[in-house]
Amino acid sequence: MQKPVSVVSGSFDDLRARKVRFLQEVSRTGTVHVLLWSDEYVTRLTGAAPKFNQQERLYFTQAIRYVNQVTVVDTNEEVRAAGREASAWAVLSEDDTPQKRSFCHTHRIGYQIVGEAQLAGFPTTTEEAETSPASKKVIVTGCFDWLHSGHVRFFEETSALGELYVVIGHDANVLQLKGEGHPLFPENERQYLVQAVRYVKHALVSTGHGWMDAAPEIARIKPDIYAVNEDGDRPEKRLFCDQQGIGYVVLKRLPKAGLPKRESTALRGY
Repeated sequence: MQKPVSVVSGSFDDLRARKVRFLQEVSRTGTVHVLLWSDEYVTRLTGAAPKFNQQERLYFTQAIRYVNQVTVVDTNEEVRAAGREASAWAVLSEDDTPQKRSFCHTHRIGYQIVGEAQLAGFPTTTEEAETSPASKKVIVTGCFDWLHSGHVRFFEETSALGELYVVIGHDANVLQLKGEGHPLFPENERQYLVQAVRYVKHALVSTGHGWMDAAPEIARIKPDIYAVNEDGDRPEKRLFCDQQGIGYVVLKRLPKAGLPKRESTALRGY
């Protein structure tokens, strides 16, 4: 039996946990078709250009595991045409309008309002999914404080090496290593966003300290490979992997083709 299709429409600019929670809630009722506003459409509707361009927003939105299809739309008619083909239209409570309700009633499609109560918390799985015996386990570690397209690309690349486990630094350790004002987002929110990326097998929060705060998690997961980017390459990590017999892979920090290079520090401003 074919699953019902729910459409959601928006810019999905600077995609953060609340909007991802929205997509997750919509996905519980069927497949999710995102109508992504083009740069020009965003500007016409809001009076300002998006923070991230269309290609980058498209790449990030497609990487969210709760999304099944993304179509770039440029006009109101394109949005309405796609809506008429769906089983339901889903909106956040603040985006609910009489016009949208009337459109769905006229075309006999469902209308789903996702309220604040449904968006509460950051649900994550506490059980690690089984890894295929034929697959290698790959682990990456980091703060992942302002999740951006560079992180998504890193996950995409490392997931090609095997099934990807991501260990997110816990709040106290990030503060100790990076200083006052870090992290910007709490550990449970950072974990939730990382887990929402389709390339990630399992995301968990570290329980150790220092640059090897993920040591307890590594001991439990027993990865074949520890992957880092050039910025994350440290003697402590190399030595640890040598001692544990874990492969150590350093990737160049290159953005997805056609996208700008992103760094959390630059986005955050400090």
